[in-house]
Amino acid sequence: MADTQTVESEPDKQPKSVRVVLLALMITMMLAMLDNMIVGTAMPTIVGELGGLEHLSWVVTAYTLATAAATPVWGKLGDMFGRKTTFMTSIVIFLIGSALSGMAQDMGQLIGFRAVQGLGAGGLMVGVMAIIGDLIPPRERGKYQGMMAGVMAIAMIGGPLVGGTITDNWGWRWAFYINLPLGVVSLGLISAVLHLPKKRAKAGIDYLGVILLTVGITSIVLVTTWGGSQYAWTSARIMELIGIGVAALIGFVFWQTKAVEPVVPLHIFRSRNFTLMSIIGFITGFVMFGATLYLPLYQQSVQGASATNSGLLLLPMLGAMLVTSMVAGRVTTNTGKYKLFPVVGSGLMIVGLYLLSTMDTGTTRFTSGVFMAVVGLGMGCLMQITMLVAQNSVEMKDMGVASSSTTLFRTLGSSFGVAIMGALFNNRVQHVMAERAGALGSKITEKSAALDAKSLAKLPAVAREAYQHAVSAGVHTAFLLGSVVAVGALIAAVFVKEVALRGTGPKTEGSPEDAAVQPPVVEAV
Repeated sequence: MADTQTVESEPDKQPKSVRVVLLALMITMMLAMLDNMIVGTAMPTIVGELGGLEHLSWVVTAYTLATAAATPVWGKLGDMFGRKTTFMTSIVIFLIGSALSGMAQDMGQLIGFRAVQGLGAGGLMVGVMAIIGDLIPPRERGKYQGMMAGVMAIAMIGGPLVGGTITDNWGWRWAFYINLPLGVVSLGLISAVLHLPKKRAKAGIDYLGVILLTVGITSIVLVTTWGGSQYAWTSARIMELIGIGVAALIGFVFWQTKAVEPVVPLHIFRSRNFTLMSIIGFITGFVMFGATLYLPLYQQSVQGASATNSGLLLLPMLGAMLVTSMVAGRVTTNTGKYKLFPVVGSGLMIVGLYLLSTMDTGTTRFTSGVFMAVVGLGMGCLMQITMLVAQNSVEMKDMGVASSSTTLFRTLGSSFGVAIMGALFNNRVQHVMAERAGALGSKITEKSAALDAKSLAKLPAVAREAYQHAVSAGVHTAFLLGSVVAVGALIAAVFVKEVALRGTGPKTEGSPEDAAVQPPVVEAV
C-alpha cells in the first residue's frame, strides 16, 4: 500500500491512547444505536404536539432510508480520503440533523431533518468498525467484543427507559438534543488522540455507482416498509418499486466492473469468507430485529408485562448475548480460532427460535426467558465474529468498504426480517381474531395487528382473550420462519475457511486468502 505506512507506537503509550480512542468510538456507537429507540418512545408525544399522524411512519422511514443508502458511500469515502476525516464528518452531519430535528416545527420539517440525521448515521457504525479494524489486529480485536456487545445491550435495554424519562421530564425535543453533548465529547477525543495514515484519492468519486446503489437500496427498503401495510404486496406501487430496485442493482453491479474507483469493489466478494459473512450478517439482522420487535409485544399482550420497562423484557436475550460475545472474543484472541463460533451460534439460533415459536398463552415468563437466552447465546457467537472475519478477509485498503458492506447486509436483513415476519404475524393475528371473535375481532385488528396496552385494556374480555391467542399464533408463525431462515446461516458457517487472523504470527502457506492477511496499519496515537 503505497499511500500508507506503518509507524511503531511507544510501548507504554499505545495501550492507553487506544483505550481513549475506543472510548470515543463506543460513545459514537451508542449514539447510532440509542437514537431510534429513544425517538420511538417519544413518538406519541411528538405526534401530539406537531400533528401529522398520517406521516408518522416517515419519521422512521426517512432515517432508515438515508442510513442504508449512505452506509456504503461512507465506507468508500473512508478508504479514499482517510478514516478520521470522513468519520468526524459523519458525526458532524448526524449532530446537525439531531439539532434541526429538535427544532422542527411541523411533521414535514421533522421528516426532512431525520433524513439529514440518517445520512450522518450511515457513517457512524461503519466508521467505528473500520477504525477498530485499522487500529487493532483481528487476533487482538476479540478482547473488545464484549465492550461492543455491552454497548448494544445497554442501548436496547436503556433506550426506551431513557426515551421515556427524557420525554416526561424535559420534553420530546431533548430526545434529539441529548445527542449533542455526547457527540461533542466523541469529536473532541477523536480529534485529539486519533491519528491514522492520511490517504489521497487516486480517482474521483463514482457518482453513477452512488446513484444506482442509492436507488436500488431505497426501492428495497420502501418495498419492505410499505409492502403489506400501506400497499398490498401485489399492488402496482410495490411492483414498480421492485422493478426499479432490481434494474438499479443490476445496473450497479455491471457498472462496478467498469468504474475506475467503484463504490463497492466486486473483487472483495471473491473471498469465500467475506461472501459467507455477508450472508450470515444478513440472516442475523433478519432474525434479531424480528425478535426484538415481537418479543416485547408478546410479553405485554399475552403475559401482561408493563410496556414502561419494555427494554428490560429483552434482558435474558441481551445478557446471554453479552456473555457469549465476551467468551468468543477471548477464545478467539487466545487461540486464533473462530470457525466454531459461527457454526455453534447458528445452531443455537435455530434451536432458540424454534423454542420461541412454541410459546402460547400458558407460557411463563421464566420459560420464555430461557428460550430468549438460547437465542442470545447464538447471537453472541455471531454478532462481532461476522465483522471480524469479513475485515480479515480483505486487504487493508478495502477495510472501509468491507465494514460498510457487512453493515449494509445486516441492515437490509433487518428490513426484510421486519417486513416478512411482520406480514406473516399480521395475517395470522387477523385470521385468528376473525375466527375467535367474529366481526368484532376483524374490526379490532383491521388497521393494525399490534395493539398498545391502552387499546388492549379497553377490549371486552372475550376479545382480549381472543387477541392473546391471536398474538401467540402470530408469534409462532414469525419465529418458525426465523428458525427456518437461520438454517441458511448454519449452512454458510459450515463452509467458512479458518484463515489465520492478522496478528497471529506466520500465515498459512498456500491459502488463497493469504493476500488479505497483511499487517494492520497503526500510527502512533
